[in-house]
Amino acid sequence: MALIQTKNLEKSYKTGAGETFVLRRIDIEVDAGDFITIMGPSGAGKSTLLSILGMLDGDWRGEYWLAGQPAHAMKPRARIELNKRYVGFVFQQYHLLDDLTVYENLEIPLSYRNVRRKERQAIVADSLDRFQIVGKKDLYPSQLSGGQQQLVAVARAVIAEPEVILADEPTGSLHTTQGRMIMDLLRRLNREGTTIIQVTHNEEYAAYGTRIIQLKDGWVVDE
Repeated sequence: MALIQTKNLEKSYKTGAGETFVLRRIDIEVDAGDFITIMGPSGAGKSTLLSILGMLDGDWRGEYWLAGQPAHAMKPRARIELNKRYVGFVFQQYHLLDDLTVYENLEIPLSYRNVRRKERQAIVADSLDRFQIVGKKDLYPSQLSGGQQQLVAVARAVIAEPEVILADEPTGSLHTTQGRMIMDLLRRLNREGTTIIQVTHNEEYAAYGTRIIQLKDGWVVDE
């Protein structure tokens, strides 16, 4: 059974001229362990699709199954729980909490999952070490460079070992060396069993994936 499956997934906005579609009849299947790249021109619906898959956007029609659970039939609170259990999200603009230190930002996803304090400390220490940001643990996001913030954002997304990582332009604001480092890390996580869906415009980074889904004007035009 597919880990992620959508059937006839659609999103639209009411406008003066009627209805404007952002996504049309999206049917995709993602198996556990896949590394999917979503590509397409600006305005194709890539980030919107990722937001729906991450349950950050609940205003859509159609069916969406995650790990056999019907997200389309769930109330918002149940969707949030499903998100916490299965999904890690890497945002293009980091979305770190400005008033928390690096350490505290990393700890948050673990507190959502009711991990005990002592265990949280061990996991965060391990993550700081793994991402080579031990020296940054007491700094606030505003004290970090863009690359360092993105590194922390990726660390936060993966710290609770989600089954799925959704990454929206994860290298968009990084220089080449940092970008490759993030992509190598995503590939390593994928080889360890994490399912990854990324949105990117970068052909080199798209090639890290095992499948490419092309969107245009809200439609899947090629796979």
